[in-house]
Amino acid sequence: MDNFENFSSSDKAEAAELQRMIAIEQQKAQFQAQVHTFTDVCWDKCVDSPGSKLDNRTETCLVSCVERFIDTTLTITNRFTQMVQKGAH
Repeated sequence: MDNFENFSSSDKAEAAELQRMIAIEQQKAQFQAQVHTFTDVCWDKCVDSPGSKLDNRTETCLVSCVERFIDTTLTITNRFTQMVQKGAH
């Protein structure tokens, strides 16, 4: 879809805008998938029996679990980015 030679300038602009909007929607979907994943993982790990209110231990566990999940995801993402950049040089 990057081949826009036969498009008019307005068609090119529309195609570029569409690609930008698709990329944004893909990022939103990835973010939502991440949230869903760590919600599932951390809920299973930390919540013994749901109640009307979280106790202190459960809340602390959930916060720690989410922070570890985010840190791990960022570390993996950064490492992958470094590998891609090394491959591009």
